Amino acid sequence: MKVLIVLTSHDKLGDTGEKTGFWVEEFAAPYYKLADAGVAVTLASPKGGQPPIDPKSTQPDFQTEATKRFDQDKELQSKLSKTHKLSEVKAADFDAVFYPGGHGPMWDLAEDKDSINLLETFHAQHKPLALVCHAPAALKHVKAANGDPLVKGKKVTGFTNTEEEAVQLTDVVPFLLEDKLKELGGVYSNGSDWGSYVLQDGLLITGQNPASSEAAAEKLLDALKS
Repeated sequence: MKVLIVLTSHDKLGDTGEKTGFWVEEFAAPYYKLADAGVAVTLASPKGGQPPIDPKSTQPDFQTEATKRFDQDKELQSKLSKTHKLSEVKAADFDAVFYPGGHGPMWDLAEDKDSINLLETFHAQHKPLALVCHAPAALKHVKAANGDPLVKGKKVTGFTNTEEEAVQLTDVVPFLLEDKLKELGGVYSNGSDWGSYVLQDGLLITGQNPASSEAAAEKLLDALKS
């Protein structure tokens, strides 16, 4: 089995002067869940090369077994520094795709034509798509075969308005993910803030926040085996 993990290349947190990127836990936990199950994982990002890590995600409060393992894993760190360019990967070469969050995807993956095309192609090829936390932002312009938004009528979740408020970025992000998913016709729901909450509707798997990343990867694995 082959899975593509798509990471953000965006490192600016709006006009705050602060940095953003991908959230380490949301990459590391799914990566190890998949790799430990024997899945061949390929990494890609819009610009290729080293994707930016959200500096907040390396703080002590946010460390998990997966992030600690990543910190010691020179081989994975090297692999991460050489992500493929998104424009050079093809859905046909993979069985599924996983998008970790962090705030970065709100800016680049939400608007990236290669990402939009990739997700539409995976869906057209009846392959599972999993997106966690802010990564469902990448579905903003993704259409189903009939031209409707891909999320229309589907059960979806993602970073909540109240979680965004808690991290004081409501006025910084380009849009609120919860509102956007509802606006697109998604049947949005969520669990408690910061708790694990994952939904699957057909081949679309979405997780609410960092705590949901491993469970989302488990659902992706189950979908691949079914």
